Amino acid sequence: MPHLDQGNPALTIDFSEDDRAIVREFFLLSSKKTIYACNVAEDELAGAIENPDSHAQVARVRKFAAEHSGSEAVVISARIEEELSEMPVEEADEFLKEMGVTDSGVSALIRAVYHLLGLRTYLTTGVQETRAWTIIAGDKAPAAAGVIHSDFERGFIAAEVVHYEDLVAAGTKAAAKVAGKVRIEGKEYVVKDGDVVEFRFNV
Repeated sequence: MPHLDQGNPALTIDFSEDDRAIVREFFLLSSKKTIYACNVAEDELAGAIENPDSHAQVARVRKFAAEHSGSEAVVISARIEEELSEMPVEEADEFLKEMGVTDSGVSALIRAVYHLLGLRTYLTTGVQETRAWTIIAGDKAPAAAGVIHSDFERGFIAAEVVHYEDLVAAGTKAAAKVAGKVRIEGKEYVVKDGDVVEFRFNV
């Protein structure tokens, strides 16, 4: 196949559904979704995250990833990740702040992989616990509710939704309601990454 002979991955071929089913049987490595991790020096991390195209090597990898894999590149520093793994959470957060970084590279890599695989995360929270639930991108509220329990999907009435960042900024759900950040959504609502949801259902 000329496309593959030219060094292009199978992932970038625009197959018909029938052809895609046939090619799947060959388990081609280049048909797998790919993500690139750019390992940079400690003193380059903050700048490379803030402006990836200002870092020559990172910019090249990002360009290659976009053109050849339809993918993306995530910036990390393996040395910093090693140090973070040995620290308590509070110390790790302070260490990152001192470096001018808001999050670890591993966390960014996990989020990027989730999105590459078409996965999203929403949250439920209550007095006893807060939990994260994984759904498929594009899932509507009833399907998202079904991840918790099939009864939630079957008897779905509505979803009370506030985004995580809005909830944290408000401090409490009551304060978020006063600020107009809490919404009631119906069956056609597509659950977003980072939504905090309380489902209303009847079975």
